[in-house]
Amino acid sequence: MTQDTETPALSKSAAKKLAAKQAKEAKKAETQARLKAEAEARDADDYSKERYGRLPTINSKEKTGRSWTEIEDLTKEMVESEVLVRARVHLSRLTGKQCFVKLRHRYFSVQVVYAVDDKISKQMLKYIGGCPKESIVDVKGTLVSAGTPVESCSQKLLEIQGSSFHVVSEAAPQLPLQIDDASRPLAEDGPVVNQDTRLNNRILDLRTPANQAIYRIGHGVAALFREYLSGVGFTEIHTPKIISAASEGGANVFQVSYFKGNAYLAQSPQLYKQMAICADIERVFTVGAVFRAEDSNTHRHLCEFVGLDIEMAFKEHYHEVLTVIGEMFLNMFKGLQTKYATEIETVYKQYPAEPFKFIEPALRLEWPEAIRMLREAGVEIGDFEDLSTPQEKFLGKLVKAKYDTDFYILDKFPLEIRPFYTMPCPHDPKYSNSYDIFMRGEEIMSGAQRIHDPALLEERAKVHEIDLETIRSYIDSFKFGASPHAGGGVGAERVLMLYLGLDNIRKTSMFPRDPKRLTP
Repeated sequence: MTQDTETPALSKSAAKKLAAKQAKEAKKAETQARLKAEAEARDADDYSKERYGRLPTINSKEKTGRSWTEIEDLTKEMVESEVLVRARVHLSRLTGKQCFVKLRHRYFSVQVVYAVDDKISKQMLKYIGGCPKESIVDVKGTLVSAGTPVESCSQKLLEIQGSSFHVVSEAAPQLPLQIDDASRPLAEDGPVVNQDTRLNNRILDLRTPANQAIYRIGHGVAALFREYLSGVGFTEIHTPKIISAASEGGANVFQVSYFKGNAYLAQSPQLYKQMAICADIERVFTVGAVFRAEDSNTHRHLCEFVGLDIEMAFKEHYHEVLTVIGEMFLNMFKGLQTKYATEIETVYKQYPAEPFKFIEPALRLEWPEAIRMLREAGVEIGDFEDLSTPQEKFLGKLVKAKYDTDFYILDKFPLEIRPFYTMPCPHDPKYSNSYDIFMRGEEIMSGAQRIHDPALLEERAKVHEIDLETIRSYIDSFKFGASPHAGGGVGAERVLMLYLGLDNIRKTSMFPRDPKRLTP
């Protein structure tokens, strides 16, 4: 037996709401149909529709054989020829029947002009004008001489008469920072992008011309370091970054879990460089991460940085090593001047600074002379008192005024302010065979002749009240015969910062790590 069921009647209120909802949906469908019909009509009338739009996702489906030209490679010899350029939309400006687009690639830029004609439709012009900033596009057009210099672009005397515009990757319409604001020279008025905003949105920040140039120069620092040392017989080695004990002692070390025990992140590759010397690899260098658990929130300290380290055996005197180190730096500075002149100029446009000065051979001062210079300038300091950071900077100014150099070596530090493994000076036991190297008044490298005799090493460790068992493996490294040797290490980011005259090391570390920052 079946039972009939009846749908209960709607209340007047519910029926009214349902009718309103249905009317709204009908109106929406009508609007969509109208817009679709209008779009189809526009498409039918748009004679440029094949010349612009969004490209399908590039998934390596095909090889077209097309050839792209980089913005920096556009020359006057190419005028009147057709070019295809891929770059970012820095800005677009629609004015009447013309649209001006500034394309940017790294620290190079060029203006593209589109004008309504029998090939460029109004619809195409509107699409180009509405393309979000930072989108990556393919632009085709004819390279021409600019009627008037385009001062806002690196290509001032050339521009492109655009004939096509296709979006390769569209950027979000709202950006967390504007590239123009992040690129603004310090001397100009306008919105300022603070450091935290930059670092929180580092991908965008790195697109500014100055940042693009900074990291090209940073590449040059490491490349020239490698190039020079390889040319004078050094071998690049790679040392462990996870170690069983703090490489420099003290509390400034990161402890990490290591299976059922603990390990530490290397504060320095020094022990392994010295072990390589003991293994008869007599000239070594390494480029790699160095970790320091220092709670230092200064303009020049990082918890992780790129260490450029060197160690070298010598025959008679540690100055053999110091000469090589000095020449390595001079070669680096000259190489940066000649190979990265465009990049340096780009950085100075946003961050003006006095060009870095150096003399050849590298200036070498001894500790007593530095103390005398400071005292003559009114600084009260003891004969064997370590230099404070302000005193280092002041000494740098005195050296610059007297010798006209931003780069110098300070030799023969007092023994009592150097680590236990530093070789004492044979002529005066109050001093040591150790040195610091300075750029613009700031220390970049600390180095020395290392003690290679186990008995003397134990004696010096006792003077420093170090438990010998905690450094037993280090002392034992020299038991089987060790060549006299010396070396040092420098942070690549600090060299780059000081060479360019920048005010903060976070400008030269791509993704900086300090006590307050662990991302991105």
